[in-house]
Amino acid sequence: MRQIIRHFTDNDAYTFSCQYYVLQTYPRAEVEYTFFDRNQTVYPKGFSDLVQQQIDLMRNVKITEEEIAFMQQRMYYLPQWYFTFLRGYSFNPAEVHIGQTAEGKLEISIRGKWYSTIMWEMPVLSIISELMHNLRGDLLRYDARREYERAAEKAREILRGGLILGDMGTRRRLSFAHHDSVIRAMKEMVEQEGETVEGKFCPWAGRFTGTSNVYLAMKYKLVPIGTMSHQLIEFEENVSSIFECNFNVMRKFSDVYDGDNGIYLYDCFGDKVFFNNLSKRMALMFTGLRVDSGVEEEQTERIIEKYRSLGINPATKQVVYSNGLNIRRALEIHRFVDGRVQDSYGMGTFLTCDVENCEPMNIVVKLTQCRITEKREWHDCVKLSCDKGKTLGNPDKCAYLLKLIE
Repeated sequence: MRQIIRHFTDNDAYTFSCQYYVLQTYPRAEVEYTFFDRNQTVYPKGFSDLVQQQIDLMRNVKITEEEIAFMQQRMYYLPQWYFTFLRGYSFNPAEVHIGQTAEGKLEISIRGKWYSTIMWEMPVLSIISELMHNLRGDLLRYDARREYERAAEKAREILRGGLILGDMGTRRRLSFAHHDSVIRAMKEMVEQEGETVEGKFCPWAGRFTGTSNVYLAMKYKLVPIGTMSHQLIEFEENVSSIFECNFNVMRKFSDVYDGDNGIYLYDCFGDKVFFNNLSKRMALMFTGLRVDSGVEEEQTERIIEKYRSLGINPATKQVVYSNGLNIRRALEIHRFVDGRVQDSYGMGTFLTCDVENCEPMNIVVKLTQCRITEKREWHDCVKLSCDKGKTLGNPDKCAYLLKLIE
């Protein structure tokens, strides 16, 4: 099979912003990531060898000057020296350890310096997803024209419905080609500026904010969206405890970016821990919050209540909803919010793997161990979330932390 990841920036924007954060805050840290398949998929015999072949090909993927020029323009919050670092960065396949059990379960871990291994999450997931869809015959059955039209109709529904929405679908896409087609459809529908209904032109009420995929953002002249991931908070919990980790990540992140990149992903250890620790200074410093678990209506009310208790008008704050959304659900949330906050939406699998006769993967790569320097001891990293189904990591530590925050 041809090489799946051929572009250095075929990766999410938050990978780069988190990498720069790591270089600034924990440059000596070492970590281990682990692959999880929430569907407990049984992979065909020899699948791990196919993944290994694709991982080995990654050593030849280098950043181009075109990609650097785009990032310098659109990801302006990253300093010039960071691009010198990226010019010298090479994917190291030795950091990725791949195996497969006799029962067909896939076992993957990534271990090494944090600033280096952080680059593997999206490529590993994209490779596994596209390989599996190819082996299932999904790519052979794929009708490019039909799927483009379906994506275009989704775009019209989003824009017609008044949603402010961006693509976050790199990790579980059907294929790079389909992802590209979806973004092209979104861009072309946006450029139509509206639609004609019963002889009257109706401007779009919504807006497409961009894509988390930096390469596709460059190709289609869009904004690369995304700020941070749970791993920053998972790591910090081992440095400053579950009760202080959110505050300390917010403080460090705002210091690193001087107030830019202001959407905070707050649910790593549930909402109670975060809201108990959210200070007015940090609430003002960050543009808003991302809701990635829990019941969106309940989370919205808690966010509004917290901002009001701090003397902040919730309508001045942005809330990004990104928890496995489809268009119907996003429109429900939009109606519920009713302008009380500045709501926007990140949509992934429903955009990039909602293809006829195709079952999307449900796979993630999460931080599971860390140490602050090569001379320190290893500690378990876990994620609790507001959804029990998203809890990942050492079960004993998860149980201990859950008891602490009850």
